[in-house]
Amino acid sequence: MAKKILLVDDEEDFLKLMRVRLESWGYNVLTAENGKEGVEAVSGQGPDIVILDYMMPEMDGIETLKKMRRINKDIPVVMFTAYPNKPVMGSVEKLGISAFIPKLSGYADILPLLKTALEMIEKGWKKKG
Repeated sequence: MAKKILLVDDEEDFLKLMRVRLESWGYNVLTAENGKEGVEAVSGQGPDIVILDYMMPEMDGIETLKKMRRINKDIPVVMFTAYPNKPVMGSVEKLGISAFIPKLSGYADILPLLKTALEMIEKGWKKKG
């Protein structure tokens, strides 16, 4: 059975492109356009993996993740950021990020990193289960 991924990002075009790619890799994909929708999706739809943008209006990725962790403390999370600096990475490290991917250039540049992160998460599950 395909894993269900929740993709949370405030950029509509990015959501559409990533959804198509993730589905082509065999995942079921849920999307949320902001942190509030993402938290609601974790609560109501039980995704297996979350891919979360760090910079979003209203509720940023850290606040969103803190709220998600209250619902499911063990869900694997991959975080995208356009600002991969030590303070940002240190602040989310405590929240159990599975992978941190810089969102610096084109869409195509992040795909190999994302694919590797998802494969590592999947391998970790197979060892546990």
